[in-house]
Amino acid sequence: MNQTTAPERLVPGRRGLCLDDFFVGQAWVTPARTITSADLVNFAGFSGDYNPLHTDEEFARATPFGGRIFHGPGVFSVAVGLESRLGIKEGTAIAFLSMDWKLRRPVLIGDTIHVEQTVAEVRPSRTKPDRGVVTFDVLVKNQRDEVCHDGQWLVMFRRR
Repeated sequence: MNQTTAPERLVPGRRGLCLDDFFVGQAWVTPARTITSADLVNFAGFSGDYNPLHTDEEFARATPFGGRIFHGPGVFSVAVGLESRLGIKEGTAIAFLSMDWKLRRPVLIGDTIHVEQTVAEVRPSRTKPDRGVVTFDVLVKNQRDEVCHDGQWLVMFRRR
Protein backbone atom coordinates (compact mmCIF):
# COMPACT_ATOMS: atom_id res chain seq x y z
CA MET A 1 0.00 0.00 0.00
CA ASN A 2 1.59 3.29 -1.10
CA GLN A 3 0.74 5.95 1.42
CA THR A 4 2.14 9.04 2.96
CA THR A 5 0.21 8.74 6.20
CA ALA A 6 -0.60 5.86 8.52
CA PRO A 7 -3.92 4.16 7.71
CA GLU A 8 -6.90 5.37 9.66
CA ARG A 9 -8.93 2.87 11.63
CA LEU A 10 -12.68 2.97 12.00
CA VAL A 11 -13.46 6.18 13.87
CA PRO A 12 -16.80 6.10 15.73
CA GLY A 13 -18.96 9.08 14.84
CA ARG A 14 -16.94 10.09 11.78
CA ARG A 15 -19.34 9.86 8.88
CA GLY A 16 -19.78 11.15 5.37
CA LEU A 17 -16.64 12.78 4.03
CA CYS A 18 -17.02 15.27 1.19
CA LEU A 19 -14.68 15.58 -1.78
CA ASP A 20 -12.86 18.43 -0.01
CA ASP A 21 -11.97 16.13 2.93
CA PHE A 22 -9.93 13.69 0.82
CA PHE A 23 -6.23 13.91 -0.03
CA VAL A 24 -3.87 11.65 -1.97
CA GLY A 25 -2.26 9.08 0.32
CA GLN A 26 -5.06 9.12 2.88
CA ALA A 27 -5.73 5.51 3.91
CA TRP A 28 -8.10 3.35 5.94
CA VAL A 29 -8.23 -0.23 7.18
CA THR A 30 -11.64 -1.81 7.67
CA PRO A 31 -12.74 -4.26 10.32
CA ALA A 32 -12.27 -7.91 9.30
CA ARG A 33 -14.86 -10.57 8.55
CA THR A 34 -14.60 -14.37 8.34
CA ILE A 35 -16.13 -15.99 5.25
CA THR A 36 -18.48 -18.84 6.16
CA SER A 37 -20.12 -21.70 4.33
CA ALA A 38 -23.41 -19.83 4.80
CA ASP A 39 -21.94 -16.84 2.91
CA LEU A 40 -21.09 -19.13 0.00
CA VAL A 41 -24.50 -20.83 -0.02
CA ASN A 42 -26.33 -17.50 0.24
CA PHE A 43 -24.30 -15.94 -2.57
CA ALA A 44 -24.92 -18.97 -4.81
CA GLY A 45 -28.63 -18.73 -4.03
CA PHE A 46 -29.18 -15.09 -4.82
CA SER A 47 -26.73 -14.93 -7.75
CA GLY A 48 -27.76 -18.23 -9.32
CA ASP A 49 -24.09 -19.24 -9.67
CA TYR A 50 -24.05 -22.91 -8.72
CA ASN A 51 -20.70 -23.71 -10.32
CA PRO A 52 -19.46 -26.92 -8.66
CA LEU A 53 -16.20 -25.17 -7.75
CA HIS A 54 -18.32 -23.31 -5.20
CA THR A 55 -21.10 -25.74 -4.37
CA ASP A 56 -19.77 -29.30 -4.74
CA GLU A 57 -17.14 -30.21 -2.14
CA GLU A 58 -16.21 -33.51 -3.84
CA PHE A 59 -15.72 -31.80 -7.21
CA ALA A 60 -13.82 -28.87 -5.68
CA ARG A 61 -11.55 -31.14 -3.64
CA ALA A 62 -10.13 -32.50 -6.93
CA THR A 63 -9.20 -28.98 -8.15
CA PRO A 64 -5.96 -27.14 -7.41
CA PHE A 65 -7.84 -25.26 -4.66
CA GLY A 66 -8.46 -28.47 -2.67
CA GLY A 67 -12.02 -27.50 -1.77
CA ARG A 68 -14.82 -25.04 -2.34
CA ILE A 69 -13.87 -21.39 -2.79
CA PHE A 70 -16.00 -18.31 -2.27
CA HIS A 71 -17.28 -16.67 -5.46
CA GLY A 72 -15.07 -13.83 -6.71
CA PRO A 73 -18.03 -11.44 -7.04
CA GLY A 74 -19.00 -12.46 -3.50
CA VAL A 75 -15.60 -11.34 -2.24
CA PHE A 76 -16.09 -8.02 -4.03
CA SER A 77 -19.53 -7.68 -2.41
CA VAL A 78 -18.15 -8.36 1.06
CA ALA A 79 -15.34 -5.85 0.39
CA VAL A 80 -17.93 -3.19 -0.47
CA GLY A 81 -19.78 -3.99 2.76
CA LEU A 82 -16.61 -3.85 4.86
CA GLU A 83 -15.64 -0.54 3.29
CA SER A 84 -19.11 0.87 3.96
CA ARG A 85 -18.53 0.28 7.69
CA LEU A 86 -15.93 3.06 7.58
CA GLY A 87 -18.79 5.51 7.04
CA ILE A 88 -16.79 7.79 4.74
CA LYS A 89 -19.43 7.63 1.98
CA GLU A 90 -22.46 7.90 4.23
CA GLY A 91 -24.70 10.67 2.89
CA THR A 92 -21.95 12.20 0.74
CA ALA A 93 -21.28 9.68 -2.04
CA ILE A 94 -23.35 10.38 -5.13
CA ALA A 95 -22.44 7.35 -7.24
CA PHE A 96 -20.08 4.39 -7.48
CA LEU A 97 -18.82 5.06 -11.03
CA SER A 98 -16.52 2.20 -11.93
CA MET A 99 -14.04 -0.38 -10.81
CA ASP A 100 -10.98 -2.10 -12.22
CA TRP A 101 -10.73 -5.35 -10.27
CA LYS A 102 -8.25 -8.24 -10.19
CA LEU A 103 -8.74 -11.59 -8.46
CA ARG A 104 -5.25 -12.60 -7.28
CA ARG A 105 -5.93 -15.64 -5.08
CA PRO A 106 -8.96 -17.57 -3.89
CA VAL A 107 -10.82 -16.76 -0.70
CA LEU A 108 -11.62 -19.97 1.13
CA ILE A 109 -14.34 -20.76 3.62
CA GLY A 110 -12.78 -19.82 6.97
CA ASP A 111 -10.59 -17.04 5.57
CA THR A 112 -10.84 -13.73 7.40
CA ILE A 113 -10.64 -10.75 5.06
CA HIS A 114 -10.34 -7.00 5.46
CA VAL A 115 -9.98 -4.04 3.10
CA GLU A 116 -7.14 -1.54 2.90
CA GLN A 117 -8.09 1.55 0.93
CA THR A 118 -5.91 4.49 -0.15
CA VAL A 119 -6.86 7.68 -1.97
CA ALA A 120 -5.02 7.68 -5.31
CA GLU A 121 -6.60 10.78 -6.87
CA VAL A 122 -9.05 13.55 -6.00
CA ARG A 123 -10.55 15.31 -9.01
CA PRO A 124 -13.13 18.10 -8.78
CA SER A 125 -15.61 18.16 -11.65
CA ARG A 126 -14.85 20.71 -14.36
CA THR A 127 -18.52 21.12 -15.26
CA LYS A 128 -20.37 20.60 -11.96
CA PRO A 129 -18.76 22.52 -9.09
CA ASP A 130 -20.85 20.74 -6.44
CA ARG A 131 -19.10 17.39 -6.93
CA GLY A 132 -15.99 15.46 -7.94
CA VAL A 133 -14.45 12.01 -8.18
CA VAL A 134 -12.17 10.16 -5.76
CA THR A 135 -10.11 7.23 -7.05
CA PHE A 136 -9.35 4.65 -4.37
CA ASP A 137 -6.68 1.95 -4.54
CA VAL A 138 -8.30 -1.03 -2.81
CA LEU A 139 -6.74 -4.23 -1.44
CA VAL A 140 -8.63 -7.20 -0.02
CA LYS A 141 -6.29 -9.16 2.24
CA ASN A 142 -6.72 -12.41 4.13
CA GLN A 143 -5.58 -13.31 7.64
CA ARG A 144 -2.06 -14.02 6.34
CA ASP A 145 -1.87 -10.47 4.91
CA GLU A 146 -1.95 -11.91 1.36
CA VAL A 147 -3.66 -9.81 -1.31
CA CYS A 148 -6.64 -11.79 -2.59
CA HIS A 149 -8.26 -9.08 -4.72
CA ASP A 150 -7.18 -5.58 -5.65
CA GLY A 151 -8.05 -2.73 -7.93
CA GLN A 152 -9.43 0.77 -8.13
CA TRP A 153 -12.85 2.16 -7.32
CA LEU A 154 -14.03 5.52 -8.65
CA VAL A 155 -16.66 7.22 -6.52
CA MET A 156 -18.40 10.54 -7.06
CA PHE A 157 -18.75 12.69 -3.93
CA ARG A 158 -20.51 15.93 -3.22
CA ARG A 159 -18.50 18.99 -2.21
CA ARG A 160 -19.05 21.15 0.86
